[in-house]
Amino acid sequence: AEDMVIKMIRQSFPDDNILAEESIHKKTSSPFTWIIDPLDGTHNYIRGVDIFGTSIGVMHNGVMVVGVIFMPVSKELYAAQIGKGAYKNGKRIQVSDNDLKTSTLIYDSTIAVKKGSMIKALDKLSSRVFNIRMYGSTARSLAYIAEGKADLEVEFNDKIWDFAAGAVLISEAGGHFTDFNGSKKYRMRQPYIACNARTYKQLLNILKSV
Repeated sequence: AEDMVIKMIRQSFPDDNILAEESIHKKTSSPFTWIIDPLDGTHNYIRGVDIFGTSIGVMHNGVMVVGVIFMPVSKELYAAQIGKGAYKNGKRIQVSDNDLKTSTLIYDSTIAVKKGSMIKALDKLSSRVFNIRMYGSTARSLAYIAEGKADLEVEFNDKIWDFAAGAVLISEAGGHFTDFNGSKKYRMRQPYIACNARTYKQLLNILKSV
């Protein structure tokens, strides 16, 4: 899947940078970088759980400007461009307006990685939200938030190819995507909050205290 995506990009944008999960590419002088996760939700896929997809983001001089997520089983294509809005199969989407107590929280499923801080944060959040989900696919989770089917997500250890496309979708759908300190700068591996506008400040304050 990654080889197919890169081949198509190279046909139209041969000089752009490629940052992909499964391969290494020589850095160029182009201000554009394509960030590719060919199969997000790998463990779901290998177990026959149909929650997985392909995620592609485009960064220009450090700013994420385009995001595309495709969920092949359900044939859902999400796309967003900075300043142009977010769409699902060509129809405009937006985040929910639910408050924290009525919200669905998607939580980091790698809870064994940073057990102490992750369980502490989960303990604080669990009594403040309506319910909690773990999908095992960042592409699925961020797309659901962008279209208002879920309201917030907390991740502690995602890599940039996991969230690059979803970050643009969330922002263009009217939501927030930042790290736990409110920064919008992207790093190769980082924690982050993705949520609607109504819950953002409360969520940020909760996680700052963890």
